[in-house]
Formats: sequence, structure tokens, C-alpha cells
Amino acid sequence: MSDEDDRANEERRAKLVKAGVAVGIGSAAIVAALLYASKVKKKPSR
Repeated sequence: MSDEDDRANEERRAKLVKAGVAVGIGSAAIVAALLYASKVKKKPSR
């Protein structure tokens, strides 16, 4: 039974790591899009 618990814990941990990586990548993409959008909107000052 301990082996089954260990395996379940490892699978759960792997899923959480994948979810964390996905959230991190998504957050980075949103930040990059916001930075790009703010750059594009600005008109060059004279």
C-alpha cells in the first residue's frame, strides 16, 4: 500500500509541477504582450 501511496504522490507532484510551469509561461506571455502593446501605442515624441 505504501508503494501505491508513493506513486500517487509522485503523479500528483508531477501534475502540480506541469500546472505551475504552464501558469508561469502564461504569465510571461501576458506580460510580454502588455509590454509590446504599451510600446506600440506610444507615438514618438518630437
